[in-house]
Parts: sequence; structure tokens; C-alpha cells
Amino acid sequence: MGGYKFLLVAGIGVIAVLGIVVSLTLSKGAVASGEYAIFVDPFKDEQDLFVMARVMIQNIGSQPLTNVKANFGGGDIQELGTLKPGQKILVSPPSDNEMEFVIVTANEGIFVSKAFRIPLKMPGMMGS
Repeated sequence: MGGYKFLLVAGIGVIAVLGIVVSLTLSKGAVASGEYAIFVDPFKDEQDLFVMARVMIQNIGSQPLTNVKANFGGGDIQELGTLKPGQKILVSPPSDNEMEFVIVTANEGIFVSKAFRIPLKMPGMMGS
């Protein structure tokens, strides 16, 4: 009887650990990891007639980030001001920008440079 209880408790423990790992993976690591931290996700969707691009920026730290700026290259800079902990914003580069990368900076020593990601095109989907 004692062996079954041990197996039951061990099984519940494994399921709990797997649930935590899957949750962190699905959140793309956007979990508070210190006082000053930021998550940046640049996304570009090229259609036949136009290109749609956006950058999701989220303060994942426990303190506000000040003087946040998004630099899209080519002299295109958007000043975003202060981001409170947990605050998420979406910004778009100017339509005439090359949309190759974005650099997000803040006064608290934040410097994140990321290339725009392009989704896979599936047959039957718009733009494929």
C-alpha cells in the first residue's frame, strides 16, 4: 500500500513540474526576472501589396523603465517614455522603414537588439 502512495505522489510531482515548464515555455520567458528586464518581440508579415509590422515591448521587471526608446534603424526612433512593471505596448515602424531589426533601450541599462521574425506561410492563408 505504501508503494502505491509513493508512486501517486511522485506522479503528481512530475505532472506539476511539467505544467510549470510548459507554462514558462508558452509565455516565451516573459516572467519577471529581476528589477529591470524587458521582453521584445518584433514581427513582420509580408503580404502581396503591403508589409504589416509591429513590435511588442513588455516590462517584465519589478521596477519601472524610464526613457524607453525603439530604434528601427534609418534614423527612425520612437520615444515611448516610461513603462510600468507588467505594462505591454505595441508599436509599429514607419511604413518606409526597411524593418530588419529593432533596438530597444532604457535608462536602467536596458539594450535589446532583435531582428524582425517572419511567420511561416501556410497554404490557403492570406499572403501565402
